[in-house]
Amino acid sequence: MVESPIRSISFIGLGLIGMSLLRAIKSSELAGEHSIHFQGFDPNFTESDRFGVKELGLDSFIEDKKTLYSADLLILSAPVEVNIALLEEIKQFAPPSTLVSDVSSTKSLIARRARELALPFIGMHPMAGKEHKGYHESHEELLRGRRLIFCDEHGLLATEKGLFLVRLLESAGCTTLSMTPDEHDRVIARISHLPQLLSTLLIGYCGESLASSGPGFATLARLAGSSWEIWRDIVATNSDNIADELEHFSTELARLALEVRQLDLAQLESRFSEANRLYQTLKEMNRS
Repeated sequence: MVESPIRSISFIGLGLIGMSLLRAIKSSELAGEHSIHFQGFDPNFTESDRFGVKELGLDSFIEDKKTLYSADLLILSAPVEVNIALLEEIKQFAPPSTLVSDVSSTKSLIARRARELALPFIGMHPMAGKEHKGYHESHEELLRGRRLIFCDEHGLLATEKGLFLVRLLESAGCTTLSMTPDEHDRVIARISHLPQLLSTLLIGYCGESLASSGPGFATLARLAGSSWEIWRDIVATNSDNIADELEHFSTELARLALEVRQLDLAQLESRFSEANRLYQTLKEMNRS
């Protein structure tokens, strides 16, 4: 068997997404064939936590920075502003051959900082998650069948290591697509960050009526359980795109209010028909 270009992977940050990705990759056929070593670090872990993540598949909990950053692949899975700050330390300790990646929900600022430091960097964003956080909520099935977005400005996905990374993630059950960091942040502001803030606003707006609500409201408000600890960094690193989407949506909401007030039933029926069509498309995409 040809030796794998990725024989070791370090995860810096061992929360929900980091551990779910680790578990998904480790359980993949390709990782098993090549006996990849999985190591990681999380500064907030107790001894009990260290034992817990080893039970879930981590091979080594590494505190020494030189050893941690000397893996063939680094995956930064802390909040995005922490990930950005870590790049300077990685530049100091990691060998030039180490490929750096992340699973942050925003990409423009981290890609820019990696470019300034001349780090070999491929951004990744697994489109999966829960409203709850922590490694104990992780599962290898969380990413199965989910899209994973690559942001690669330097053609690194076409290298031996990049091609193997794509194969590894697809073996773990992900479907992959690529876009630029700026495009990513614009698109994700609309399909991820806007829904989160609308859910947060909705439950606050309806707070006095929760006792009368049903399961439909609970489904719509599910994202309101998300952690501010994670979302603080997302808002801070994508504020212009998020604000643009909120303003555009508020304009559309005002149009909808006018249609309801004026009993424009034909236009409302048209909205429902289009929404039904798009929802069926979404269901089919998530089944594929």
